[in-house]
Amino acid sequence: MKLSEIKQLLTTVDTVNFQLENGTFVPKHFHVTEIGIVSKHFIDCGGVVRTEKVVNFQLWDANDFDHRLKPGKLQNIIALSEKVLGIEDLDIEVEYQSDTIGKYDLGFNGQNFLLLAKRTACLAADHCGIPKEKLKLSDLETSCCGTDGNCC
Repeated sequence: MKLSEIKQLLTTVDTVNFQLENGTFVPKHFHVTEIGIVSKHFIDCGGVVRTEKVVNFQLWDANDFDHRLKPGKLQNIIALSEKVLGIEDLDIEVEYQSDTIGKYDLGFNGQNFLLLAKRTACLAADHCGIPKEKLKLSDLETSCCGTDGNCC
């Protein structure tokens, strides 16, 4: 989700709820403790230099159980971040504490914001010898084994 999308969605919701993919919710008394820009400048295993830039939201919950972040307040935090930091309309990455700080993509299901698990991937699979598609054992048996059980 891009920053422009959450800004638009915040005008349509009465509450700000974040839900994990397993169905559990971030406690309702969470805070957005940071909004910023995270830049990553790196080289992949194929030798290609790359850069990535995302808007980062950090969620945190404390023992102030009566705290509730309203949509308008989050809109104000976003607006201040855009003004002070010059944030562009980038994809959003959300940090939330579990066993360690987890990083999530952000989605929306029509009612709640969703913390979607991020996955690693090889960006230079053509240099690593990784096949584009995994072969199925059934494909191998069909293609090189006869019906009499003799395989090539």
